[in-house]
Amino acid sequence: MRFLPFGLLCAAIAAAAPDPTFYKDVLPILQKNCQTCHRPGEAAPFSLMSYETTRPYAKSIKAAVLTRQMPPWFADPHFGKFANDRTLSEADIKTVVAWVDSGAKAGNPADAPKPVQFTEGWVIGKPDMVLEVPTAFEVPKEGTIDYQYVRLPTNFTEDKYVQFAEARPSDREHVHHIIAFIRDPHSPWMKDAPIGVPFVPEKGRGGEGGGGFGGDFLAGYAPGTIPEMQKPGEVKLIPKGADIIFQLHYTADGKPGSDKSRVGLIFAKEPPKARVLTLAATTTDFTIPPGDPNHEVNAKITLHDDSTLTMLLPHMHLRGKDFEFRVVFPDGRKETLLKVPHYSFNWQLSYYLQQPLFLPKGTTIECTAHYDNSPNNPANPDPTKEVHYGEQSWDEMMFGFFDVSVPLNENPMDLMRPRKQPSTSAANNR
Repeated sequence: MRFLPFGLLCAAIAAAAPDPTFYKDVLPILQKNCQTCHRPGEAAPFSLMSYETTRPYAKSIKAAVLTRQMPPWFADPHFGKFANDRTLSEADIKTVVAWVDSGAKAGNPADAPKPVQFTEGWVIGKPDMVLEVPTAFEVPKEGTIDYQYVRLPTNFTEDKYVQFAEARPSDREHVHHIIAFIRDPHSPWMKDAPIGVPFVPEKGRGGEGGGGFGGDFLAGYAPGTIPEMQKPGEVKLIPKGADIIFQLHYTADGKPGSDKSRVGLIFAKEPPKARVLTLAATTTDFTIPPGDPNHEVNAKITLHDDSTLTMLLPHMHLRGKDFEFRVVFPDGRKETLLKVPHYSFNWQLSYYLQQPLFLPKGTTIECTAHYDNSPNNPANPDPTKEVHYGEQSWDEMMFGFFDVSVPLNENPMDLMRPRKQPSTSAANNR
């Protein structure tokens, strides 16, 4: 009896192996990496929930995974490790490509894994509570639309601890972004605002432009954003008697619209140990010259108490080119946390650290952004114009958002401002 050498035997087995099929080989990859967005009612333009809806896009899927356009993930792999890394493995890419090249066969439905049970209308699962804007905002067909604000009382009679929060528009076509802020009941910000109806604050009252950021960040929506998902034991704190302030940004596109945005909340099921705060290294003081292909803007923030870094989120507009986060420790050590070499306005992703990073008091978070205001940027609204900070998409922003966890009873302002040192005489009289 003649035996093949081991290497030739492996090659023969590989050659004789059946081609990948949808149900056995490709569907598990789609479930793990794609169906969160590629299902009815979500952001992606087509569904990947079944063979019938996937097969027509086979060649497009192959091109997208080979170029790594999908799943969207923009972090430079040389810096940082992230728990929510969407990058497909080389093995998964080869499987998808081989499936398409061999005719995108369905295979045996009996080989399919159990379907993923999604909650219709939500990524986080079924919310314990939904806060919805009660009065729809009617989006005009044209014109510049000022930021709209809506104040919603929670009527909570006790503090609430939120582990998952998700903001969603009902009119995805016209909603540029949603931010839901937690307004502390003792805060003067928006305390006299109307309840339940969209309004534009008076300039110079209640914060930046009458609106601004006067409360802790609860949840946000923009193209491609990831809902707020805290680890067990970490929560967003909504104090009893707090309001939720919706900041709503709409963009006219020639068609009228109507939107009732909402936020879904899932409360912590175990006693929390820490609260999560959203901060930002940011600046409004910049000018991007006409035609400049690589304009640099820097911002930084120093933290005045201990905290633990959990998430990073760069935010720019249509001229955004790249973004970098760095940390500078009190002893002078510097580390690059995240590099996004190709920023996408259409996929504004959060990057959750695989290992949360302790930041001792006195640590500085630095951010550097570059902007392409040249004609070579296909998304550029007008390369002949000088660009400044502004609320609309054709303006620009520079925000290095990040989440930190702190002890549950800590005052958030302890992070933001230096604590006053006792005078020498006071210290001596203790």
